[in-house]
Amino acid sequence: MGTDTGTPIREKAPPMALEMRDRCERCETTALPTDAAARICSYECTFCVPCGDAMGEICPNCGGELVARPRRRTEA
Repeated sequence: MGTDTGTPIREKAPPMALEMRDRCERCETTALPTDAAARICSYECTFCVPCGDAMGEICPNCGGELVARPRRRTEA
């Protein structure tokens, strides 16, 4: 007999936060403030929009899709 209590996974896992990196991994010269448009893959590899476009929206590290990085809300 197992030890699983039936607790849903979302209650077992710690909260997850997206790491908001501030540099493009390809050109490394473009500063990316957390409120700037950027592209990320599921492993949080981060690229500026021009580099993401140049790579066809494909991450060179994992081969995954690059999507728009969500922006954090600014405190009002």
